[in-house]
Amino acid sequence: MIKKLSLVSLFTLFPAPYYFAQTTVFAYLKDAEGKPIERAEVNLKGSEEDVTADKIGYFQFVDIKPGHYQMMITKPNYETKIMEFDVIDDEKRKDLGNVTLYPAIINADQGLTIIENEDDEDGLNGQSSTVGLLQSSQDVFSRIAAFDLGFYWFRPRGIDGRSGETMLNGISMIKLDNGNVDLGNWGGLNEITRYPEISANHSPSEYAFGGNTSVIYKNTKAGEYRKGFQGTYSITNRNYRNRGSLRYSSGMNKKGWAFTLMGARRWAEEGIQEGTFYNAYGTYLGVEKRLNDEHTITFNFIGAPYRRSTASPSTQEIYDYRGVHYNSYWGYQNGKQRSERIRKGFQPIFQVQDFWKINKKSSLWTSLSYQFGKDRGSRLDWQNVQNPSPAYYKNLPSYYDSLDPNASIMGPIGTMTTAQDAYQTSLAAWSSGDRGITQLDWDRLYRRNTQQSSKNYYDQLGKRALYYLVDDVSDDKIWNIATHFIHNFNDNTKLLLNASYQNYRSELYREVKDLLGADFVLNKDPFAATNQPGKSGLFNEGEENVTKKVGDRMTYNYIFRRQEFKINPGLKFSAGRFDIFISGMAGYSNSNREGLFSHYLYKNSKSKGQDYSFWTYGIKGQMIYRLNGRNFFVYNGASYSQAPYLEDIFITPRVNGAVAPNIQNMVVNANDISYVISSPFFKMRLTGYLINTNNETSVQRFFADGIQLSTSDGQGNETSVQSAFVTQIMTDVKKRNLGIELGVDVKVIPTLSLQGLASMGQFTYQNNPITYFASDAAGEFANGLSYMNVGKAYIKNYRQGGTPQKAYSLGLRYNSPKYWWFGANWNYFDDNYLDPSALIRTEYFIQNKNSFTPFVNLTQSELRRVLEPNRLPSSFFFNVNLGKSWVIGKYYVLVSSTVNNILNNRKYITGGFEQTRNAKFPDFAKDMDREFTLFGPKYWYTQGRSYFVNVQFRF
Repeated sequence: MIKKLSLVSLFTLFPAPYYFAQTTVFAYLKDAEGKPIERAEVNLKGSEEDVTADKIGYFQFVDIKPGHYQMMITKPNYETKIMEFDVIDDEKRKDLGNVTLYPAIINADQGLTIIENEDDEDGLNGQSSTVGLLQSSQDVFSRIAAFDLGFYWFRPRGIDGRSGETMLNGISMIKLDNGNVDLGNWGGLNEITRYPEISANHSPSEYAFGGNTSVIYKNTKAGEYRKGFQGTYSITNRNYRNRGSLRYSSGMNKKGWAFTLMGARRWAEEGIQEGTFYNAYGTYLGVEKRLNDEHTITFNFIGAPYRRSTASPSTQEIYDYRGVHYNSYWGYQNGKQRSERIRKGFQPIFQVQDFWKINKKSSLWTSLSYQFGKDRGSRLDWQNVQNPSPAYYKNLPSYYDSLDPNASIMGPIGTMTTAQDAYQTSLAAWSSGDRGITQLDWDRLYRRNTQQSSKNYYDQLGKRALYYLVDDVSDDKIWNIATHFIHNFNDNTKLLLNASYQNYRSELYREVKDLLGADFVLNKDPFAATNQPGKSGLFNEGEENVTKKVGDRMTYNYIFRRQEFKINPGLKFSAGRFDIFISGMAGYSNSNREGLFSHYLYKNSKSKGQDYSFWTYGIKGQMIYRLNGRNFFVYNGASYSQAPYLEDIFITPRVNGAVAPNIQNMVVNANDISYVISSPFFKMRLTGYLINTNNETSVQRFFADGIQLSTSDGQGNETSVQSAFVTQIMTDVKKRNLGIELGVDVKVIPTLSLQGLASMGQFTYQNNPITYFASDAAGEFANGLSYMNVGKAYIKNYRQGGTPQKAYSLGLRYNSPKYWWFGANWNYFDDNYLDPSALIRTEYFIQNKNSFTPFVNLTQSELRRVLEPNRLPSSFFFNVNLGKSWVIGKYYVLVSSTVNNILNNRKYITGGFEQTRNAKFPDFAKDMDREFTLFGPKYWYTQGRSYFVNVQFRF
């Protein structure tokens, strides 16, 4: 039960001897104008009950023992405030002064979801949204960047998410295979994980050392949620259409128990992209047991099973025909939509935490976590037939247009015709949206499989699959243990010590999902007869069963293992006008790969390989200089190394244990300095930053023509390979990210604010890294390695891709005293580039295959024209949001809505990649100069106007 302040205040009337035997902590709550805020709820972590501020905003806690405390203040329509303070011996009264609460303009779930695009046929990594990683905070720049720019794939400072830290109940949620965080592990549980503690960018954190893109710490103690029920329903037109959730919290009872349960679902029969669906659940169970005033134990279970389909990137040609919602991954089967790209997974998390107040000055948190489960991603595969994707270049009008008009070819409807007629047929189909040509034809794939005659393959009689569906599976088992120790020497000095250990094991394999009417598929390389004549071509030599059926593993099967230990001491202290925070880090990781298949090309494909160990070190520092109570200078500096992740170390793990050449720790040096103003009517942060990254390893995969590989068998017979799927590796990549950030919030009148943001950066490559490539078409090269050196990639001073390097925002916010609000803002993005492809910027790209000299008549100006950086168009958007809340007795109702891209701009390219299909200059330049380029860049476009309407009810 929440104590009313009038009852709490009675303690002040008790006799003096009783009063002086305890410490009273008190404060006054004010709004941005300095007016009292009444009826705000104040929760003191470690205390059994909450208090409520009175009409003048006053609240207090009595009988507080010496120690370190954290307090959370909540009120509808205001941002949640989290404060920390210390109570020392013989301190009778502690005055926390005036505490300011600021309006929460957008305090409802905004429906920011992760839009994941799978790798397409070229194998380049899809664009991953960073929207879910952007978090709001009291910092004006970060708040605007999260809510107003994050929806459009803006990454502050141009740094990707692999250089940060996300923690859940003291446990790092970073996956050690690639450094990413799978936010889907707690998808839909917004009300459980909403209020994280954040150390922005490379500033030091109390909980972990982190990297460049913030430490985000989420805590889910069951006793800290508001007692009662909270129900939410949302409708939107994004990846999902509907969201419903219900949460119940018991509060802490007299026996020291608290329980919180939540269930959520997000679903859509068809999302905003054509042919996609969404069905995801989220479940949470939290139990907290307070053993005594010094000891608390919590248990948390989080499970979020999901099944959803994904959408494809496209070339500009396809967008011109079919628009931004086109998706090549689906088609009709017996009149029903069916997608080839379906993600399905369930990886539940079990966590136990122990909170121990060792004494008046020290505390220790210990966390144990176990996560397991499978993640599956399906895709269509084929053997000895042409790619059936409607977006495959040979199935587009541009391909037919590139041929001799009178040439006799197989047309788009499967009959012989001339190239000119095929072009007209294809053009008409794509222009009109004939789904028999523009989408997958599942019925045709079944017919092709079932029309095969039964033959004997490896002692099995049946119909071999030409087309079939597979699942790429990762089966994870992850153990974590972590500790967080705090010791307060005095009010001004605090010692911190974090230590963590993670044991990561993931088995990865491909599994037959659907044979599409056939009896089996061969676990054999369909290109072996051409590329590797005389060799078996078997993906797993020596196995008894080469013919695979549904549920059987094929193509690859291996295990990733990694153990990682980190220790992170920190010291925070104040001296005069300075607040200083120093944080250090030392870490050790051990990684290996164990192959379970014996690939026909590689001797090191099977069995456990060598262990690769890396030591890492780092230091971070923050210094705040207080000019006065409203003006500050803030410096953040970091210098650290980061061990390569498993996918950086093992460059072709599906087929062998090859390791990237010269693999080493990435080294980061980051500095920023800010001038901050924080007053009731004016807030500003102006920051300059410089981030240098060295020794980075980059791995990409794609299909290339003109690569000119030569292989030889045991008899010395050579085979020339012109086209192959290749893995490209760049080592010792150097980057520089520098720029200026400005965030401003001005109160024009008490209820109206103007807010603005400017982010101006320059994110470039700083060297010409050595480039290698590997290919199964070649296997091992003459040097005995499975990769070859193709020289330097001349990308120095090219812009990095993936985010706009300039962004601006201007908006207004109106907060009515009657608890409704309205906001609108204009956003502008510029200097957005595609990452430069390395292979086409090497000397290999311009060398004649016979003379190994540059092609005849190749000039610098022509080369410069062809390899010009791929700059994306600038664009602007308008967003609006509004809402209203009601407090009716003990009931609370909130209705909020957001409309992004209100002008329905569909011309903004959020990202993409250059295709490297043509690996030699003449073919590349010829294709580039066509009216319809066959291998132009593939893009992701913004999906047009979107809305999100949210209704919340608490009781």
